[in-house]
Amino acid sequence: MTKVLFLQGPPSVFWRELSDAFEAKGIETKRVNFSFGDLLYWRKRGAINYRGNLKSWPRFLADLIKREGFTDILYYADRLPYHRLAARVGRKLGLRCYAVEFGYLRPDWITLERDGMGRFSHFPSDPAQIRKIAEKVESPDLHARYAHTFNQEATNEVIYNLASYFGRPLFPFYKSDKYYDPLVDYLSWLPRMMRPRHRLPEGFFKEGTPPTYLLALQLQSDYQIRGNSPYRHLSQMLDQVVQSFARHAPEKSRLLIKQHPLDNDLEAWHKVVAKVAARYRVSDRLFFIEEGELGGILRHSCGVIVVNSTTGIQSLRASLPTIALGAAIYDIPGLTHQGGIDTFWRTPDRIDRQLLAAFIRALAGSIQVKGNFYHMEGRKLAKEAIVARVAEGRVNEPEAYVEQPPRLAWKRIPIKEERKPATGSLLPSGLDLPGKEIFGAPSDAAFSMARAVDLGDTLGGKFR
Repeated sequence: MTKVLFLQGPPSVFWRELSDAFEAKGIETKRVNFSFGDLLYWRKRGAINYRGNLKSWPRFLADLIKREGFTDILYYADRLPYHRLAARVGRKLGLRCYAVEFGYLRPDWITLERDGMGRFSHFPSDPAQIRKIAEKVESPDLHARYAHTFNQEATNEVIYNLASYFGRPLFPFYKSDKYYDPLVDYLSWLPRMMRPRHRLPEGFFKEGTPPTYLLALQLQSDYQIRGNSPYRHLSQMLDQVVQSFARHAPEKSRLLIKQHPLDNDLEAWHKVVAKVAARYRVSDRLFFIEEGELGGILRHSCGVIVVNSTTGIQSLRASLPTIALGAAIYDIPGLTHQGGIDTFWRTPDRIDRQLLAAFIRALAGSIQVKGNFYHMEGRKLAKEAIVARVAEGRVNEPEAYVEQPPRLAWKRIPIKEERKPATGSLLPSGLDLPGKEIFGAPSDAAFSMARAVDLGDTLGGKFR
């Protein structure tokens, strides 16, 4: 009989409503709260408030599973500290573990994937296997129907994070996943809103202009960077890409660097980009923007560079040569450039349009759910699909689960001494804040292996 344990969820009523949807089908659920933010958004009786430390969590969870008889664990984002340990414990005890996140096929899709995502995804990377899966599933509805506003998402994020921040007396040992101190993060938006934004120069894409490559920045705080890329800091990626552009790109080509729309400016990317451009003497060919409509930019670009952003899927669907510099679920031979950044500028791998169609179809049919965390109709549709897939054991089906995650192999790039802080990442002002480094190792040595060891592999075994 199915019994589901909920861990941390999205800052939305969706998690509570999903629990109600399971219970409406006769499936018992329970929730573990780790912070006051969790407690505030759950608001259901019977939840367990975990007030222990992270080190004691695996033993606590193992005892809870054995006592309560859970069969499944659901968690939002697989790299959160408590979740990656829970996945390790759950696998050892034979439970089915599921990661939930914003969908790979955004804007109105939700990811529901067994065990992990990104580098830890079990979705196949073999084109032949992807084509076989695509033959067994229906064509997805790719029309955007359940979009939400920036204010909806931002308001819920702020409420959740500030509640967790100021509610620490109730959860004194709570270990947040936040890269920046929440107060500094949110206050940083005030000067950001006051200064002019960097936009495309007038006539930037007029007829006859040189070919333009797009480099789409992600958030330094993003787990896709911290957990699924070779970079400790995005400045490493910028240096690598701009140096390669200066040496290997066509002489008259341009590089457009677009900042993530939710960036808080604490990394001061406009200054970092200017310094890197001057270092490699390409200031006249390199352009930085903070605002700009992505679809229009893609239509005028000749190639796209990402670490592992979902922008990569958008650029592939726009038939643009794309290279992913980190672990990305779409980084597959026949889709993205496989030859390294130096060869990308002049001889990018061509996109196999049939494989791309098969990939999107297989992805949607196995580990994506149509819906949205904030849109009422989108939540209703997603809840029904998630309950059905979990209850019937159809997550990652049909045959979209490779036993050994195919994207695990990687190497961490050592960070330069001048940027290496005592703990976590250093802000441009030199201010070092707590809560930014949750990997469990103080140095780069932990990431020097071709196959990184998850913190869960270290702590998760202690419950036995």
